[in-house]
Amino acid sequence: MYIIKVKGKAKIPDYIQLRDENFVLIAYFRADRPLKDLHRYGLEAKETELAAVIAGLEFGKLQKLEI
Repeated sequence: MYIIKVKGKAKIPDYIQLRDENFVLIAYFRADRPLKDLHRYGLEAKETELAAVIAGLEFGKLQKLEI
């Protein structure tokens, strides 16, 4: 799974994208509220780790999500 942080403009907030190994979009959520419905993506009980990864992400840089 891969993760990327997308910079919002004006009234549009920053977003997080989760993509699978084929880079198909599987999740798209606001960066300020990322810890909702994580069970849908197989990330339940990993809220703390995911929040730490999101906090350290640079905008526009795709990286492999390893938590």
